[in-house]
Amino acid sequence: MFKELAGLGSLLKQAREISGRMQGLAEELKCRRATGAAGGGMVEIEVNGAGEVLACRMEPPLVAGGDRELIEDLVVTAVNQALGKAKQLHAEAMQSLAGNLNVPGLDEAMGKLLGGGASGPVDE
Repeated sequence: MFKELAGLGSLLKQAREISGRMQGLAEELKCRRATGAAGGGMVEIEVNGAGEVLACRMEPPLVAGGDRELIEDLVVTAVNQALGKAKQLHAEAMQSLAGNLNVPGLDEAMGKLLGGGASGPVDE
């Protein structure tokens, strides 16, 4: 019985440590950047690791062409790509935060979370 209580105490200590590190992680994620692009780079969206859209850039010829539906489609595609990369940044940060914490099912959950994000490298 005391062995189980010692294990619980250790788990609670780890939880407190992780809670403190999560506050720093939230600030770190706000400083990290990811970019999504569409239309061969004609539209670029920049987000931070917290999923906040920071910038939207469009090539002047795209805007001058005046094809509103095309522009709307490219913006949506670029935003979704950028947010997928931000989700991946967040998942990787959470995985590194958990470190050696042995939580049953954590690896599987993180794999699903990362698998659901956008493919390709993440800009920093």
